[in-house]
Amino acid sequence: MEDERFVASGFQTEDSAVEQTLRPRTLKEYVGQQSVKDSLNIYIQAALSRHDSLDHMLLYGPPGLGKTTLACIVASEMGQSIRVTSGPAIERPGDLASILSNLNSGDVLFIDEIHRLSRQVEEVLYPAMEDYAIDIMIGKGPTARSIRVDLPRFTLVGATTRAGQLSAPLRDRFGMLFRLEMYSPEDLCKIVQRSAGILGVDADPDGLLEIARRSRGTPRIANRMLKRVRDYAQVRAGGHISREIAREALSLLEVDELGLDRVDRNVLNCMMDKFGGGPVGLDTLAATTGEDAVTIEDVYEPYLMQLGFLQRTPRGRVCTPLAWAHMKKQMPAGAAEEQVRMDI
Repeated sequence: MEDERFVASGFQTEDSAVEQTLRPRTLKEYVGQQSVKDSLNIYIQAALSRHDSLDHMLLYGPPGLGKTTLACIVASEMGQSIRVTSGPAIERPGDLASILSNLNSGDVLFIDEIHRLSRQVEEVLYPAMEDYAIDIMIGKGPTARSIRVDLPRFTLVGATTRAGQLSAPLRDRFGMLFRLEMYSPEDLCKIVQRSAGILGVDADPDGLLEIARRSRGTPRIANRMLKRVRDYAQVRAGGHISREIAREALSLLEVDELGLDRVDRNVLNCMMDKFGGGPVGLDTLAATTGEDAVTIEDVYEPYLMQLGFLQRTPRGRVCTPLAWAHMKKQMPAGAAEEQVRMDI
């Protein structure tokens, strides 16, 4: 499963304490996502100069890129408190009404995985976002009546990994939409360098760059790798992380130079050895690898496709020449012909 993999970008239990320690507190400390930072800096300064609350904001993109961190930074830069919750945790409209009624003027409400809010809860959120008010039903049956309760002006920051699953009425009520992109190795190296300084880790720049290169463009994975390499270096190298030590530690974790782990390579090997590189259907691939079809489609395939190792075609999944080269295998003539047909 995704949460059992070392290179999983989703939140894991071991990330909790470290993320709280390493999380930047200001936009200046936040590395990467330069266009988002520039825009936010302008909007925050404008809101502060008007003595007004910031407009509602939606952050979307793959997990582990810093959506929660940005929400905390927004609250900090605005000089306000933040209330953190998640879509699955808000089960009933009354739960959301309770949260909203306890906010103070200017507070930031952060809802993670906002696409998982139920439709009934969303209906309560619409007037809260637009009119800063909620409608509460009192009584039952013929005597039931609706009371409108005014709310203080607040800023809703929603985060989602699946913006396409957000309903159009909810998405349209956000004044600012920001997509977070995968990080470059250079930006990840700066993040790891900062984290190493906070954790007191002795490391060479080349060692930190090696960790950054294998982190799949995700800061959360980079920080997780830094902890594991630190442990290895502490036992095998007197606590110093060099490039060679970083390579040895990550090889021990079965993470290769592009960040692929054993499961990723198993998917590619299965396609190459048993199906000649494809095309192979999703259900067939799932049955052969022993993985769930949804897990393959949502967890394993995206990164392989980002690397250009995998293509989805009407006939099934196909390994590209880049994948064959990375796995150090000879591409069969039939697979090469199939690639030519796809390119045409």
